[in-house]
Amino acid sequence: MKKNPVKALEVEAAKRVENFGEVVSGYNEQDALSEASRCLQCKNPACTSGCPVGIDIKKFIYQITQKDYAQAYFTIREKNNFPSLCGRICPAEYQCRKACVLTKKGQPYASSESININFLERFVGDYGMKNNLEVPVNKDTRLSKFKVAVVGSGPAGLCCAGELARNGIGVVVLEGLHKTGGVLRYGIPPFRLPRDILDFEINYLKKLGVEFITNFIVGKARTLDELFSEKYSAVFLGLGAGIPSFLGIPGENLCNIYSANEFLTRVNLMSAFEFPHAHTPVSIGKHVVVIGGGNTAMDAARVALRLQKINSVPADTTVVYRRTEVEMPARRLEIEHAREEGIKFEFLVKPEGFCGDEASLVRRLTASRCELGEPDASGRRRPVEIPNSGFATDCDLAVVAIGLKANSILTNVTPGLKTDKYGDVVVDKETMETSLKNVFAGGDIVGGEGTVIEAMGMAKSAARSIVNRLLQR
Repeated sequence: MKKNPVKALEVEAAKRVENFGEVVSGYNEQDALSEASRCLQCKNPACTSGCPVGIDIKKFIYQITQKDYAQAYFTIREKNNFPSLCGRICPAEYQCRKACVLTKKGQPYASSESININFLERFVGDYGMKNNLEVPVNKDTRLSKFKVAVVGSGPAGLCCAGELARNGIGVVVLEGLHKTGGVLRYGIPPFRLPRDILDFEINYLKKLGVEFITNFIVGKARTLDELFSEKYSAVFLGLGAGIPSFLGIPGENLCNIYSANEFLTRVNLMSAFEFPHAHTPVSIGKHVVVIGGGNTAMDAARVALRLQKINSVPADTTVVYRRTEVEMPARRLEIEHAREEGIKFEFLVKPEGFCGDEASLVRRLTASRCELGEPDASGRRRPVEIPNSGFATDCDLAVVAIGLKANSILTNVTPGLKTDKYGDVVVDKETMETSLKNVFAGGDIVGGEGTVIEAMGMAKSAARSIVNRLLQR
């Protein structure tokens, strides 16, 4: 008899929009057992090939069916440093779940019938965290004399630091902000990634001996040459992509138009939703427009809606996207949650300009309707403006969430560090080594914005290369 997928428990929409508490409660033990029992245990599991770090998904799901949760945890941790974290935020519907045999070929994302691998990973990760399971560490004494600098404490930096520390290498993580976590802390709201989960993973690295130094901008506080002069044997660049892209349309410099980067940093990192108890303010509009179709746009829209609810402002938040919902790169789960919470969507709309008042505050967005044309370089059908389709809509707060670019603070002061036309660091795809010897890189600084698990995949490759290089000395 065919078993139906088990839906993860969630806080109902009307309640969850009133605070920043976690939305998805995940699986209890019975839910996890029921969902794991749906796995066909394929002879050649395609799901593993869909995972950027190669988790043995078939094996850990089988271990769940046997109620051997500890071994399932150790199986995941062989490949993934942060199961509780990834089980919450990985876009599984585009990766492992899409590769599941229960998803029909050719679909742009996983079908509802595919195994909920991410929720099972989260269940196992949380089990390990609650039971203080410690992964066995076999440090190589030959590596204890070496010290490596990791620049950035986002997903790539944290992953690389963990891999190196488990091998016995001394690791110092240099973070430019005043708190660790990078985009995991400033970019992702706590209703998707609770801070205690992130803090647990970072504290685990501290137990391994990883040292964290905050308020330290490499390229300002130290150059790469200066780090090597301080006896670091190698450097890993996990800089991320921190410079926001803008639309380049009239009126974009009006007040109350934010980049998603600033908007989310104010709320997530600096607790603006608690103002004035927290010192960072953030504007709250009656008519909020979020421009973009990725996870950052969904995060910004859902944060804006919560700010409206918390401050008793009539909720009116709209996501504007120039393609259709099918082309949206955001997770299907996040789109579904946003819609449940009352966020409106305007598809096939191209922003043309912002209009303001005498105080230079934004008041309206002008836009045109589009239709889809031929595919562009991304493989998605290009939006084509429909003649004479212009219109205007109320907008007293806008958030532009159309992507991030590389920050050039370090690359501009590092002669010989090769970058591409976008400012991203060029690496050898096999070793992740840059044009500078013993300098490696991974994550969004390499090839532009990607997912957390993709960043971790690059970091693991870089860590292997660093270990091999140091063993040759």
